[in-house]
Amino acid sequence: MSQISANDLKTKGVAAIEAALAEAPEAVVSVRGKERFVVMDIAHYHYLRECELDAALAQTRADLAAGRFTQESPEAHLARLDTL
Repeated sequence: MSQISANDLKTKGVAAIEAALAEAPEAVVSVRGKERFVVMDIAHYHYLRECELDAALAQTRADLAAGRFTQESPEAHLARLDTL
């Protein structure tokens, strides 16, 4: 993964990000030598979000297949939440 220092980002701006992303799909921004942020192309971000949603859907389907769910009315659901 590419690295961008906060100083490079400050002096070079978006050009520093573009140069880093030319080498890898993600780049870490370091502040005072510590990794603080990650920047990426928007298409890569959308891909990762889609993967996250696919994983959540797969988990939900597994929960349904295993019987790990509760079927109740909205009122009963709210009452159960109040007891938590």
